[in-house]
Amino acid sequence: MNIDYADRIKQLPPYLFEEIDKAKRDAIKEGRPIIDLGVGDPDTPTPDFIVKKLQEAVMDPSTHTYALNRGLGVLREEMAVWYKRRFNVVLDPETEVLPLLGSKEGIAHVPLAFINPGEVVLVPSPGYPPYNSGSIFAGAKVHFMPLLKENNFLPDLESIDENVAKRAKIMHINYPNNPTGAVCDKPFYEKIIAFAKKHNIIVCSDAAYTEMSFDGYDPMSFMEVDGAKEVGVEFHSLSKTFNMTGWRVAMAVGNAEMLNGLAKVKANIDSGIFTAVQVAAIEALKNSEKIRDEMNAIYTKRRDILVEGLNAAGWNVTKPKATFYIWAPVFGGYDSFSLAKAILEKADIIVTPGNGFGESGEGYIRMALTVDKEEIVEVVKRVKKEFF
Repeated sequence: MNIDYADRIKQLPPYLFEEIDKAKRDAIKEGRPIIDLGVGDPDTPTPDFIVKKLQEAVMDPSTHTYALNRGLGVLREEMAVWYKRRFNVVLDPETEVLPLLGSKEGIAHVPLAFINPGEVVLVPSPGYPPYNSGSIFAGAKVHFMPLLKENNFLPDLESIDENVAKRAKIMHINYPNNPTGAVCDKPFYEKIIAFAKKHNIIVCSDAAYTEMSFDGYDPMSFMEVDGAKEVGVEFHSLSKTFNMTGWRVAMAVGNAEMLNGLAKVKANIDSGIFTAVQVAAIEALKNSEKIRDEMNAIYTKRRDILVEGLNAAGWNVTKPKATFYIWAPVFGGYDSFSLAKAILEKADIIVTPGNGFGESGEGYIRMALTVDKEEIVEVVKRVKKEFF
């Protein structure tokens, strides 16, 4: 039998993190002492009080049935309370909050609600791969917005051709940014809103890393800015904040009509978040400040050890104000892929080549602060020994 993949599958680039995981598995099979800085998956366990709340909820048989697609009303209410407490943003939990099976799911599905084949989605490069893949699944034409150092890793809206802007239906933005660690300010969001209003573009703000910040910097929400709710939605995740990546719980908030479109897609694809997980998510959100401070203290120490150690060795690396990623320029005549390969082969360290996040990521590698500080000290030693 001849099996032929659909054209939309053929258009997809190799999924970056699957490739990294395969390289890791192969190296471990060889018995090598691998340190994995590749995938942004927290190494610290989910806090005990969240796990205990899940255990209690699992024992209640009423949580074992299908969940509602729009989630428990009490979860939506708690999400709205959290947004008010954290960002002073008022949301209607009935119409302006939509729980998700992780923000990746919502980001990948939102084009299906609004994109007709051939319409344009504006995608940052480098950027989180589902911005691109979700657009491809919806039949969109993807227009990449380069995030360059000279623009502080912000998209240059003025450089977008007027004809492209007229055909665009969705724009993805992501600050604090993965993979660059870049941050933005209120004037940037105001420019985005003005651009979106001018061209009738839906803005999808990925805010997964607002709770990871350092040195007194406090990231803001896109939804804080006047007009944001008119033009867009924001995705927020419990994954990184609460070390709950495997639990698959997140939220989309903002424009009610846009969220309703996403909810229609979800109603035909999934059956909602396991109710016991929703109950545990409520407990997490109620205790967010305590967890945030504790985790940021851990990541600050790791960041400082890695960046200061690499700079002392001779690498020119910038300390990020937010996220748990280090965006480091290549050196010594390497490109992104060849440097990542050399670091794995010579130092038994897995990093992510920047061009895996898009063409404009060439010239950088990404390192995640997702190992303990003793292993980060070892990373510095190995890199210094093998490359400097």
